[in-house]
Amino acid sequence: MQEIEKRHSLAIRWLHWVNFPVLTIMLWSGLLIYWANDIEHVKIGSWVPIRFFGEGFYRHLHVPFRLSEGIAFHLTFVWVFALNGLIYAIYLTVSKSWSHLLPRKGAVRDALYVFLHDLHLRRTAPETDGYNAAQRIAYTLIVFMGFGSIITGLAIYKSSQFGPLTRLLGGYRLARTMHFYLAVGFVLFFVVHVLQVVKAGWKNFRSMIVGYDLVAIESPETNVPDTNVPEAVTTNGTDLAAAAVHALI
Repeated sequence: MQEIEKRHSLAIRWLHWVNFPVLTIMLWSGLLIYWANDIEHVKIGSWVPIRFFGEGFYRHLHVPFRLSEGIAFHLTFVWVFALNGLIYAIYLTVSKSWSHLLPRKGAVRDALYVFLHDLHLRRTAPETDGYNAAQRIAYTLIVFMGFGSIITGLAIYKSSQFGPLTRLLGGYRLARTMHFYLAVGFVLFFVVHVLQVVKAGWKNFRSMIVGYDLVAIESPETNVPDTNVPEAVTTNGTDLAAAAVHALI
């Protein structure tokens, strides 16, 4: 038997699906802005082991430098992104849903166990009551990442008007670097999240659309006496034979 179980509220589903296309547009428009001034790289002394977009990337793919278009989209949809995030934070506070997302004691250890289990290096995963430790850390961290993206974005967009904020973040250059790596964090979260959804299967995806899921439940046992079977049957061979004869009669 199956019964309907509520999984996600209407608010969570709406906020989730609004954020999906908005975040995609924010990342795309952010790249248009970044490509116009590609300066971020990982540097160790004079050695640059990682350059996110090399000269070959721009030359072979004919990447367009559409700075004004990127800024227009970025500054338009950032308001939707910020408002959606604010509503999400308010909803979690009012509904007291934070308790389902906040990491618990030993969360880092349990998250490691979840990671090893997903890689098939650990036989069992830690017990959960909704979200596992890795999900709790990720879903809590993403809220602070969104807040950090807004703060660093203001610091680099209006560095004169928000001068104290820019200086608090270490200056324009450092604020821009933090904004960039926060965007990288969003991309990583997005990729892992999609992979986890695929791994979880259609039922989990469907529950984020309709809000409910079908769960299997055990059927209640019915004790209906069978008149063709003796009341007591032992493992004694004579009794078993007698029972068989009795059933045939």
